[in-house]
Amino acid sequence: MKRILIVGGGTAGWMTASLLQHAWAQGEKAKNVNISLIESSDIGTIGVGEGSTPYLKHFFKKLGIPEHEWMPQCNATYKTGIAFPNWSTKPGYDSYFHPFFSQLDIQTGEAFMQNACLRRRGIDVDAHPDHYWTSTHLAKLCRSPIAEKALPFDVDYGYHFDSGLLGSFLKQRAIKLGVQHIVDTVTRVETDAHGNIGKIHSNQSGPLVADFFIDCSGFQALLIEKTLSTDFISFADNLFNDRAVAIASDINNEAPIPSHTQSEALSNGWRWKIPLTNRYGNGYVYCSSSISDEQAEQELRTSIGTSANNNEARFIKMRVGRRTKHWQKNCLAVGLSQGFIEPLEATALALIQLTVEKFIQHYEQVKEKPEALSKQQDNFNQSINAFFEGIRDYIVCHYKTNSRSDSVYWRENRDNTPISSRLHAIIDSWHQGTDFEATLTEFARETFYFRPSWYCLLAGTGQFPEHLHPPTQEHAYSLAENADAICSNNCNRFRSHKEQLQTLEKFSR
Repeated sequence: MKRILIVGGGTAGWMTASLLQHAWAQGEKAKNVNISLIESSDIGTIGVGEGSTPYLKHFFKKLGIPEHEWMPQCNATYKTGIAFPNWSTKPGYDSYFHPFFSQLDIQTGEAFMQNACLRRRGIDVDAHPDHYWTSTHLAKLCRSPIAEKALPFDVDYGYHFDSGLLGSFLKQRAIKLGVQHIVDTVTRVETDAHGNIGKIHSNQSGPLVADFFIDCSGFQALLIEKTLSTDFISFADNLFNDRAVAIASDINNEAPIPSHTQSEALSNGWRWKIPLTNRYGNGYVYCSSSISDEQAEQELRTSIGTSANNNEARFIKMRVGRRTKHWQKNCLAVGLSQGFIEPLEATALALIQLTVEKFIQHYEQVKEKPEALSKQQDNFNQSINAFFEGIRDYIVCHYKTNSRSDSVYWRENRDNTPISSRLHAIIDSWHQGTDFEATLTEFARETFYFRPSWYCLLAGTGQFPEHLHPPTQEHAYSLAENADAICSNNCNRFRSHKEQLQTLEKFSR
């Protein structure tokens, strides 16, 4: 494989170009592979969501890009986790926080999970996750996840950023490092006698020939679907949302900058609120059969308040699901062309990154043993499908465990039955008070999220028996105030979010 052509830019295209360039076209390897990217100046990018998981840290670390180099250019902030207000109506559980974890949480985190197991069995001990994780306390204090003095271990965190600016930053860097940039519009795709993609025709650049093609054309799916007719599996049977409306709002420059995402349940979906250095990103993800675009926009504007009065609303249609094959013949689909899951847990960039990194790993095996191509393709597609299905289960679990009854939308989500047997087993194990650890271990390879995340979701929404009994001497449990004190003490190690961002800005000059 000497020539790779990426069709489509945006964050997906330029993340892909950056990872491939790093793996196969850098330094002594530069002569081996030529990477080109074609994008049209007429086609905009979607940019749904402006948040990430901690996995994005590894992307920048791999490429050797320090935070002070990219974050100020992308109006980026740090992310300690996600708050979920109003998903539950159960007393004491109207909101919870899904934190990112670190070794600071070993003692308090285990105490939380032990308490949660007792409360599942009807013992009245505190099991609200918000008392037990350092990231949750950092968010409450608007602290950054960067310690004043370096710790001997990593603290997990993600980022918030302007996705358009991130794509532009990666574009400039990739072009500087040798990726060929073609600004043109694809007009036709030509296949050969074996059904492989042979040439791409464009308005001005003539036929473009490559050995391998990467589809980053978004929901158009120009190569993977329109050319190769790869099947798409819809997730609409248990993820009902198919629309989003986004509106920016002003930020108070005198106030602290939050270090977390807010994912607040509204009447027929949920609202994201993401802090950048220069504005808030807001959006309402909803189901078009439950609420109209106009009603959704009005509800979002009411939720935001006057800080968005003069800002335009942007509507986005979402096709939720995945391809059956992400690597088909001589084409790899990355980003929206391969599939999409609503941004409730901000997994879009993680899926892009995992797809490209896994592809590089599997293709290295093909280079060693060309006869293993079919096997490597199958293994790759199975692993990427497992990522999608694992994320799907966790997102569906948010909806299944909601306790709202103010709209048909929320009741139908709670009553939704076509969920995976894996998710059925996890939820049943939790409610029946059986060995939840054993259930999570059984499905560990199939669940994208680790055990603390499942505990936080199920405990955070109050999935406990209504009738509880006081603990006795035989029950080993922890007090919430003790965990609060430990986590609050941990927070003293970390700087204010705003101060840390100002430090990055100074370094970037």
